[in-house]
Amino acid sequence: MTQWIRVNHNGNIKFGTLDGGTISVYAGDMFDGPSPTSEIIPLDAVEILTPCLPSKIIGLWNNFGAVAAKNDLDRPTEPLYFYKPPSGILAPGGTIVQPESYDGPVFFEGELGVVIGKPCKDVSMAEVDDYVLGYTCVNDATAFQIISEDPSFAQWSRAKSFDTLTPFGPVIATDVDPESLQVISRLNGEVRQDYPVNDMFFSPLELVQRISRGMTLLPGDLITCATSLGASPMKPGATIEIVIDGIGTLSNTFA
Repeated sequence: MTQWIRVNHNGNIKFGTLDGGTISVYAGDMFDGPSPTSEIIPLDAVEILTPCLPSKIIGLWNNFGAVAAKNDLDRPTEPLYFYKPPSGILAPGGTIVQPESYDGPVFFEGELGVVIGKPCKDVSMAEVDDYVLGYTCVNDATAFQIISEDPSFAQWSRAKSFDTLTPFGPVIATDVDPESLQVISRLNGEVRQDYPVNDMFFSPLELVQRISRGMTLLPGDLITCATSLGASPMKPGATIEIVIDGIGTLSNTFA
């Protein structure tokens, strides 16, 4: 397994592979034949950034059996998804901010994220794994009341599009079996979510394959695979950690 990380080191944006407490810096493009350099920097000497800059973020709804069973939802025939803008991304350690125009609850949602590795359009299940660079931790934060604010139109994208509502990272882990993973969310140290990825209706790779039938996915694009039971509102001052063994811990605060 390789863990790709992107950082700010003394005012310079760099990327490389993380091994324990050190980063081996690479040159070029993370998504197109990056080449190793001789530079090695300690993790504690950098500011960790989001591991990539997606051109688009696609979020899933109703993709877990446990959630569907609790809410009496039918299994969808196709992935149900919405969009989150790149302007909403937030680095590990950053603060999720209550939107000024919204005074209702903001929920955390711990999720597995899929990062696209190369242009992907109309791929088959047999080849889709070749188009995925790896996996990351996501907090798909949501201004929850906005979704049902207008009875004529469910406002998923608006509820999820505010600045800072899409923390993800700290790394992109390659060579991971996504369906063996467990997602844990902790709110102020207390476990609120603990669920297996293999409860998904559409697996991470199937999501990529099916979504690619409708649009071209580009290197760095992020698919957030939906969440399971336990998502809940955050209070100011809270610390939220999304933990996926093999990928790491995404930690942010809420204000």
